Amino acid sequence: MAGRRPGAAGGFLLRPRSTTPVGTPSTLTRVRGGVSMTGARVTLVGRDAVIGALDTALAECSEGRARIVLAEGATGCGKSALADTAAERARAAGALVLSAVAAPEERQVALGVLRQLVHGEEGFALPVPAADGSTAPARVEAMQAFCSRLRELSAERPVVLVVDDVQHADGASLQYLRYLARHARSSAVLTVLTGSPHAEDLDPVFTTELMRQPHFGRLRLDRLGRDEVAALLGGLRPADGPHRISGGNPLLLRALVEETGDGPCETPEPGGPFAQAVTTCLHRSGTTALAAARVAAVLGERATPERVVRLLDAPAPAGRRALTALEAAGLLDGTRFRHPAARAAVLEDAGPAARADLHRRAARLLRADGDPATAVAGHLLAAAGDDAPGDPADTEVLREAAEELLAQGDARAATELLELALRAGGDALACHGIRLRLAQVTARFDPAAAERRLTDLLETRSAAAPGSGHGGHGEDTRLLIGLLLSQGRLAEAAALAARDTTVPAGASTAEAAEAAAATAASPFDTTLDTPAAVSERLLQSTRLTDATVTPLTHAIRSLTASDHPDRAVTWSRNLLEEADRAQAPGWTSLFATLHAEALLRLGDLPGAHAHATTALQALPERTGSSFHCAPTAVLIRACSAMGRFTEASRLTDRQLPPRLPAGLHGLSYLRARGLHRLAVNQPHAALADFLETGRLMAAWGIDRPAHLPWRTDAAEALLRLGEARRAEQLVLEQLAHPDARRPWVRGASLRLRALTGEPRQRAALLGQAVEELHRSGDRVETARAMGDLGRALQAEGSAKGNTMVRNAWNLAKDSEATALCREILPDAPLTPPVRDRAPATGAGGSATLSGSEQRVATLAAQGLTNREISSKLFLTVSTVEQHLTRVYRKLQITSRGDLPMDLAPVGRAAF
Repeated sequence: MAGRRPGAAGGFLLRPRSTTPVGTPSTLTRVRGGVSMTGARVTLVGRDAVIGALDTALAECSEGRARIVLAEGATGCGKSALADTAAERARAAGALVLSAVAAPEERQVALGVLRQLVHGEEGFALPVPAADGSTAPARVEAMQAFCSRLRELSAERPVVLVVDDVQHADGASLQYLRYLARHARSSAVLTVLTGSPHAEDLDPVFTTELMRQPHFGRLRLDRLGRDEVAALLGGLRPADGPHRISGGNPLLLRALVEETGDGPCETPEPGGPFAQAVTTCLHRSGTTALAAARVAAVLGERATPERVVRLLDAPAPAGRRALTALEAAGLLDGTRFRHPAARAAVLEDAGPAARADLHRRAARLLRADGDPATAVAGHLLAAAGDDAPGDPADTEVLREAAEELLAQGDARAATELLELALRAGGDALACHGIRLRLAQVTARFDPAAAERRLTDLLETRSAAAPGSGHGGHGEDTRLLIGLLLSQGRLAEAAALAARDTTVPAGASTAEAAEAAAATAASPFDTTLDTPAAVSERLLQSTRLTDATVTPLTHAIRSLTASDHPDRAVTWSRNLLEEADRAQAPGWTSLFATLHAEALLRLGDLPGAHAHATTALQALPERTGSSFHCAPTAVLIRACSAMGRFTEASRLTDRQLPPRLPAGLHGLSYLRARGLHRLAVNQPHAALADFLETGRLMAAWGIDRPAHLPWRTDAAEALLRLGEARRAEQLVLEQLAHPDARRPWVRGASLRLRALTGEPRQRAALLGQAVEELHRSGDRVETARAMGDLGRALQAEGSAKGNTMVRNAWNLAKDSEATALCREILPDAPLTPPVRDRAPATGAGGSATLSGSEQRVATLAAQGLTNREISSKLFLTVSTVEQHLTRVYRKLQITSRGDLPMDLAPVGRAAF
């Protein structure tokens, strides 16, 4: 039998009937309780200690001594289960059990808990409480009557009062319980109360009054430890995960296990049993604790106790007590939720309006604390609805955060913040700058969207009154011009360039290049006429950014149109790799297109086709913008040249976007469609496309054959139609153009001049054309001119004609220009005969060489240098080097000195 040892403040020690030493009156017996996961009925984990303590109190009550037991614990830690168990064991021992459950919503119902206790029992007459809750003489008499009736009942058998969640009890009922504690010490009455030590509405007078009584004792229900969780799970699964996620809270643990079954506990679903249990715990923890949990959920990783308290609409002590309650319940670990599902449940429970308000307040708090702009902007973005206006005061921090995200490579998130900044409003000049930045940034991942943004910006600028600020300042205008140029919108860029001629002092190389393009009479002329060395210096010294993408684009286009298009291939490949590293699909598409155009310029048809396809695949939208026309144009030309006419026809049959005539990309598409129509013997339709291209180029002041030689294209169509005189006039015009000094333009012009001129001059002109086109690096056009030259020599009866035709066919075949191969030698098989692919035996063994590899190897074995081989076979030096590398690998040799001398000589196995 347990005894008691009174102290200065009274009290007794609850302990089970065992040999456990009795402590001092102030000792607090701490037990761990929880809910079992198995069995049909809910039982208590650690029941030996808990039930032993209750049995001790009940035994002493049976001997005629009153006892009061207060069992305290956080929400979900088994208090109600303990109350039920106490009632069951008391009934089993023959005691009269009177029980009640207090609820927050009934706190204002006077004597509500007391009426639950005496419900159904005779002899209790409870008065209607006074309206002001005061303790009048009648109230005292009523409490005396209540106490007397309990003493009468306890004389017959022990009486056990069980009140669950006493912290929610009404004030009048607590008065009765206090009175009973003072005046029933010698009666066989056991009062079992459960409550939370962190409750915000706990009556401190009531608890203090109980603690003063010598027959009062306290139990503490803690969360489950790992070993107790393991015991609950019965060894069916590891306990670490469930214990960590639930925090040892029995209610959360049970919900977690019920939800996940025998599967892993790491993935509770939103809205599932675990999330519902979290919400239940929060609402049962009190309004302040619920608010604190929502604040902690909104602040996330930036939550601290001090910040949570500052954001609460409650006194600081109440806020700190709420955090303690949440941690005691295992919902929080400090200010962090133990699992994302718990945080998600809290945010979902808050509702959209409450979340938005908390995010706005959190943004102000973080901004006042000097947190990074991205952290502040994240809350502003979370607080904003789709159409909700923002606060102009937030504009600057949103723009700052957007720039930080751009530096990290997250252009899409930056775009969201800039859009929010635009909705926040502000002065017209600031909004113009934001729109401009949006157009610039969007180009990183969606060129079509960037085009639309730029169009809207131009319309806003055009509709604005002068001096309104919608037109921006000089720097904004130059940036706008650069964006228009990068999108190929030359007419609009030229119109703006005429109004702004200022180059900022101290401008960087990239800025100076952009300013030069903007201030020229024709920005496109500046792009094409920039010396190759200047373009390469810019490419060497400039990193790819939003501000430099336009001048870098100009530099690549300049190199492509220069006498060194192979340099454009190298630099565009480097920029393509840089765009891939930046995870910017818009840039990837842009530089893949430029790379494909440079490869096409050299006659690398497979490479051009592959990279144009890459450019289209990188775009979120495959149609609907003028930019899509650029890679599509490369695909059409490559497919037509490779004899893939069906694929090219599908591409030309697509409906053109409305803005097609206003951009450079549309011109490329028109020319590509014309070339395809010419390839499939539709010269009238082809001529219409070429002439429309020329008309638009003239109208925009960009008639540059170095980019689009529409005159020789049209001349080719006119020759098919039998109009040699008109064709000759166009060719002569192109030869008179300054661009005819460039080998590529001059070579193409001379070839058509030869076909439209006197037959006796044809071979000489074609010889010059072949030389010029070979210098330009364009293998396909070189092969075309060689084929024409071979036929001209054959017509003159020259023995060199056949060799020239065969070499032209081989060059076209090496470039995979199937259509041109059929044009040069219609009856020649495109698959090389067996003898051309015969094994070539060398010092290291044998292997199969392709026809082109065998020709290069034969000349190398005869002692020719790579440059001499390049000139003789009309290949680039780089191509010769690549062929020799493959030959060495196939023959298992290391140098040209090891090349066998019995390789078939060039000309004997040409095709």
